[in-house]
Amino acid sequence: MTPATERPNTPAPEPSRPAPARPRLIATDLDGTLLQNDKTVSDRTVAALAAAERAGIEVFFVTGRPARWMDVVSAHVHGHGLAICANGAAVVDLHRGGLPIEVRPLAADQALAVVEALRGAAPGTSFAVERSGGIFYEPQYPPFHLDPGAIVAPAEKLLHDGFAHADMPVLKLLAHHPELAPDAFLQLARSVAGDYGDFTRSSPSALLEVSGLGVSKASTLARCCAERGISAAEVVAFGDMPNDLEMLMWAGTSYAMANAHPEVLAATTHRTGANTEDGVAAVIERIVERILAG
Repeated sequence: MTPATERPNTPAPEPSRPAPARPRLIATDLDGTLLQNDKTVSDRTVAALAAAERAGIEVFFVTGRPARWMDVVSAHVHGHGLAICANGAAVVDLHRGGLPIEVRPLAADQALAVVEALRGAAPGTSFAVERSGGIFYEPQYPPFHLDPGAIVAPAEKLLHDGFAHADMPVLKLLAHHPELAPDAFLQLARSVAGDYGDFTRSSPSALLEVSGLGVSKASTLARCCAERGISAAEVVAFGDMPNDLEMLMWAGTSYAMANAHPEVLAATTHRTGANTEDGVAAVIERIVERILAG
């Protein structure tokens, strides 16, 4: 008989873990996460967002979108009215037409350094410059249907001090390659130009988004939470693409959508349904139910 002190088949007791903090803030990405594939907000999601606010939980939309593309959710942000746009480069007030409250720009000289590095490392790359007042892009860059009439010129001109809109801060630089695989392009760009900006991606194509060093959804969300006395442990975050990774890893509780990128699925603590299945709303409903149950 094996002595009781050995007990080889008995697992060691797990250390006790503190109960999760009561959520005080929900941070959610939009495209591929909160929004349906047709870029609308479902009735169920609208109701869940309103229920969260009534339960005392602040909701922040945290997106790579510019402020001018926020009309789809502007009617559904309550209370503070704020949203984090351009991957953390801008905090805007949706109650005031997307008025910038804080801007964390990418310096033009750093953006030019990225352009030079990628032109050498990945020939065929084309660029767009997202400024606080609109987007400007090169002739080869795939145009956005939501931005008609943008100025088209070489990136070097768009980033020059003498450019007509140089007074508008650069929120992010976009780099597109017609042939490279998206994740391979991201890895290459970080290796040759990572000293000049923070690189990420959220598109299914080889389209990179470059912010100022240290600027991300996570870093700006952390600043907004600190201003409200909200800790990371009190934040529940949702996302689906690499530009959500830092935010999901910072938040005390994180959910990957069923349709998420493999790296997001690997980095998050929880899963929820796809964006087409109202995955965010399903989790919010459970959170609100627990709060109301007391």
